[in-house]
Amino acid sequence: MIMMGLQGAELTQDEHRILKDYPFGGVILFRQNLIEPKQIQALCRSLWEKCPALPPFIAVDHEGGRVHHLPAPFTHFPSAALIGKTESPEIAYAVGLASARELSSLGINLNFAPVLDVNSNPRNPVIGDRALSSDPAEAAKLGWCMVQGLRAGGIIPCCKHFPGHGDTSADSHRELPVVRKKLSALQIMELHPFIEACRNGIDALMTGHVLYPALDKKYPATLSHSIITRLLRRQLKYEGVVFGDDLEMKALTDNYDLEEIPLLALNAGVDVLMFCRLAKRAIQAFDVLLKEGETDERTSRTIAESFGRLERLKKSRLKEFPAIDPNKLLDLRPHSSLVSEIKKHSGQET
Repeated sequence: MIMMGLQGAELTQDEHRILKDYPFGGVILFRQNLIEPKQIQALCRSLWEKCPALPPFIAVDHEGGRVHHLPAPFTHFPSAALIGKTESPEIAYAVGLASARELSSLGINLNFAPVLDVNSNPRNPVIGDRALSSDPAEAAKLGWCMVQGLRAGGIIPCCKHFPGHGDTSADSHRELPVVRKKLSALQIMELHPFIEACRNGIDALMTGHVLYPALDKKYPATLSHSIITRLLRRQLKYEGVVFGDDLEMKALTDNYDLEEIPLLALNAGVDVLMFCRLAKRAIQAFDVLLKEGETDERTSRTIAESFGRLERLKKSRLKEFPAIDPNKLLDLRPHSSLVSEIKKHSGQET
């Protein structure tokens, strides 16, 4: 139920020890971990081999545009906004499929994408062109096509940031954003793409660290039982895995006690707690949840339910290490042609 970030291009001695002593469910990779193809594949294989019984999530934020971490020669896909301008379900699907083929060739199995936020606030400092559209129906349609493409290429897609980060005027990496819309307005705009994804049976969703007083006056989505359990699980009947966005972001750490955050997230309904920078915080969270699970029956049940969801997803989607022969690279020329096609369709010069 815990994911952690790594320091560099290979596991440090401390990271080897941590992953041996603590049964974490996976890792998230960033640019410092992704140097060149053979190195990435070797890192992913070493992670996979540490968890033979239940394979780890090996995840990345691979959205395209300004959220891109893979090195050359891998394709740098255009932003979601540029893909959205094509208004083409076929292109959205093709981008998902091409992205998945590149990621899975390295051993990565989970992509924190697509973004289903609606670009409804031009002053938004963190979403903007990461969103597919300012039209919720279009964002829902194209986002689902990308989901299908990622799945077809062997990658687990995780849509984000539930229940919607598009209308914020603050960056949750730096502070706690607040969206003061009424519930009826949220249902029409922010929630619409996520409602459609739930109806279609999405495997995984990521929450946003955003306060929505119409849904919960006290806690942001990642820590909100009202939003995750009552709204997402009970009203929208979502049965998949819930990932919390990085629990080290200032939207949470500046407003809640560090030891309190993991328990709040767990009791809200988050299945996977993510710590992208400091492994010691992941270890602290593990110890807190273990202690609470041993002494509190409700927490023990919650942990068991989350583990069941994680086990089902992993057993259904992570059956073998996906990477190809490290001496053979994918033919990336069709993906370059796809980038040119996106630019042409969206009105940009190639």
